Formats: sequence, structure tokens, C-alpha cells
Amino acid sequence: MKQTKNLFLLMIVFLLAFSPIKITAQKKAPKTNIIFLFADDAGYNDFGFQGSKYFSTPNLDKLATEGMVFKEAYTTDSVCGPSRAGLLTGMYQQRFGIEENNVPGYMSESSRLNDDEMGLPLPIKTIADYLNPLGYKSIVLGKWHLGNADRYHPLKRGFDEFYGFRGGARSFWTLTETEAKQRPEDRLEQGFGNYAEPQKYITDDFADKACEFMERNKKNPFFMYVSFNAVHSPLHTTEEDMAKIKHLTGKRKQLAAMTLALDRACGQILDKLKKLGLEKNTLIVFGNDNGGPDVTETSNYPLSGCKSTLLEGGIRVPFIMKLPSVIKAGTTYDKSISMLDMTPTFINLAGGNAAQIKALDGVDLMPFITHKNTEAPHQRLFWKIANRGVVREGDWKLLRYPDRPAELYNITQDVGEKNDLATQYPEKVRALYKTLFDWEAGLERPLWMLKTIYEVNAVHRTDEKRDPVIDK
Repeated sequence: MKQTKNLFLLMIVFLLAFSPIKITAQKKAPKTNIIFLFADDAGYNDFGFQGSKYFSTPNLDKLATEGMVFKEAYTTDSVCGPSRAGLLTGMYQQRFGIEENNVPGYMSESSRLNDDEMGLPLPIKTIADYLNPLGYKSIVLGKWHLGNADRYHPLKRGFDEFYGFRGGARSFWTLTETEAKQRPEDRLEQGFGNYAEPQKYITDDFADKACEFMERNKKNPFFMYVSFNAVHSPLHTTEEDMAKIKHLTGKRKQLAAMTLALDRACGQILDKLKKLGLEKNTLIVFGNDNGGPDVTETSNYPLSGCKSTLLEGGIRVPFIMKLPSVIKAGTTYDKSISMLDMTPTFINLAGGNAAQIKALDGVDLMPFITHKNTEAPHQRLFWKIANRGVVREGDWKLLRYPDRPAELYNITQDVGEKNDLATQYPEKVRALYKTLFDWEAGLERPLWMLKTIYEVNAVHRTDEKRDPVIDK
């Protein structure tokens, strides 16, 4: 009996070994890579896909035809630092005490935190903190602006790699010794504490490093936050790019040359992605941190206002998303979305569950832009800087100022904010005013504040920059 049993087992082993039927484990679909191409201080209209006739952006224009262009994409603030805090956390940054820009030397002496101590509070999680447990490798390339002190460093906020600078703006060329000593946060840093200045124009340098990162991580999912400092001041350009701009002069010519370099860098990254065979499995996002500033002569046409104001020109930004076979190419999305939505969208795309993270204020955009959910992603959106506040509810936008009565606009009918309807709809003003106050009641007090004069200047700029700057 025992011999019969052994013989039977040998026959089973023989059949399994030589059977033509192969038993293989089912392969899991690879996780989607995420690339966020983030411009700095760009004008709403200063891209071909946004309607510019004078700024050349062929690579981003091509991306727009391959993906979806958003007509009402909002950043969470009209200046750099706070908007990045909202973007990278998925939370209104005012909820954890960030309301104004963190610029050493410009702050009020009554600020709770100042100089290098101003940064993203340590208990607050970033998108990298959420993606890391899901198997993603992450990198910050370029501008950080969420704290200069070591404890705020990207490598201590969930990111695996960093190649950039900790501050809010710097030269596009090699820093002099004097510049590095005066503003150490401007030094180019690889990893933690390894400082070495770029050997080329910094926009191109960031593109090179982005391509190297993708090459090293082509076999595992990655999140790449390419935070260009282009086209923020100073207006530094290459001679080659300036020579290509024939039709403009002054700051507009410099800005066009910087935009051309930004577009070239984005194109280099997108070409590398395609060469690596990763294009079909990568979400590509292009956006901007706030409205274009007046001092560098950006055009936010047809929007009124500019950077630092809460008019549409200060908070509405160019925005593209591309994900082959998911987002329909050559389409537009007309409902309001927020940079708050990036964190939950990325989490869910990576295989997480953003709905379980109660702290998030954004939503996963995928059901909306694929038309599985036909409602608006947000019933309301809010903005606040000092005594200025805004609520956008449906078609209506209420602006509260410290020096005048509140203003009310129907944004879908009056994108240039020319026709104040506050006196015609007093009940709507009263209701939205209370809605704004109720939201503010749940916010934290600011951890730092600018000197009052800068807030006064921002209010004055709201009046001075009412007329949209036509592209020229």
C-alpha cells in the first residue's frame, strides 16, 4: 500500500514537471507615476495654450492637446509660500497658522516665528508622507519655501530626495560668495547639507536632475515635484533664449525668454518619460503657484488683479492634467478646482484611500474629470490674508476688505470683476459674509505676519491693477 502511494506521488510530480500547462502568478498592474511640473509667478495668459500670441510654449501647448485644460483652477493663496503649504498638504494652510509669505527681513516683530523658524509645522503631513507607505519614491526639485531651518527640510518632511534651495527666490546662475552668505537659504543643495552651485542655467539644471531621477526610478513608482523658480524674479535669461525673442522689449522680452526656458525644461522631462516607456502610466500635472505679479509685467488677461491680490488674477492659474486612457485628450474642465485637490487625487491614484484622512480639505478630482460624478468638486472655496477674505460659492464671489464695503461678483458672467453687485443683492452679501466668518472661526492664529505696510500695499494694488493686462 505504501509503495502504491509513493508511486502515485511520483507520477504527480512527473506530470507537473513536464506538463505543457504553465501555472504562473498573476501580475499586478504597475502603480501610476506622478509628475507635478510647477511654475512660479507665471502670468495666467503667458502661455500659448492660454491664448498668448507672443510667448512661445510649444511643449506645454502639446501637453494641453494631449490632456485636459482647466478653466477655473485656483491656488490656495495669491503668494508663493502659503500656496505651497496648501498644495503639499491638501489642507487650507490657515488651519495650521500659515497665512502670509515667510520672507526673512520683511516680517512684523510681533510674529510668533521669524526668520528661519518660519516653516510648515512639523505635525502636518505632506503628500510625500502619504505616498511613502504606498511604495513611492519622491523628490523635490527646485524651490521649497516651506522653512529654512533644518527641521523643515524636505528630507524630514517625507521626501526621499531633494535637489534645490530652501528659500523663496534665487539667482538663475551661480551665487557669488557674498550672495551665499547674505542668503544661505538660496544655496543650491543636494540631499541634506551638500551645497554645490549649478554649472548651467538653473532651469535647465533642474530638468537634467529630473531626468536622472526618472532613470534611477523607472522600475518603481515615483512622485516628482518639479518646483521651478521660473519665472519668478530676478529676470535672468540666457543669451540664446533672448536672441529667439524678436518681437518684445524690456521685461516682457526677458519674461518670454524665461518662459521659453521653462517650456524647454518641461519638454525635456516629458521626452525622457516617453523614452523610458513610462508615458502611458504617468499622471502629468502642470500648474502655477499664484497669479502673475505686476512688477515683472506678466499678463493675467482676461483676469483682473495680480499676485498678492485676491482678485481672479491673483488666485486663478493655468492648469493641465494628462493621464493616457483615463483623461480624455484635448478636453477642458470648466468647474472650479483647487490645488487642495492634488493631495487626495494623488493618494487615491497611488492606491491609498484619501476619504479616510479627515484632515484633508481637497477632493479626488478623478471622478469629476472623468464624468463619473457630474457635480461640482467644491460647493465653496475660501481665501484669507489678514483682514482680506474671499468666498467663492457657485457663480458668486464675495470679497471682504478692511477699507471698504464687501464686493460681490458673478464670476461666470464677469470674470474681469468689473460689475460689483453687492448693492443689488444685499441678502446674498449677508449670507456669504456669514459663511466666510463661520469658516474663519475654525482657523488657527497666524504663526507669523508681514509688516503692515506690505498688506497696505496689497490692498492698494487691488485698486491699481483692476484692468486686465492685455497680452503684448
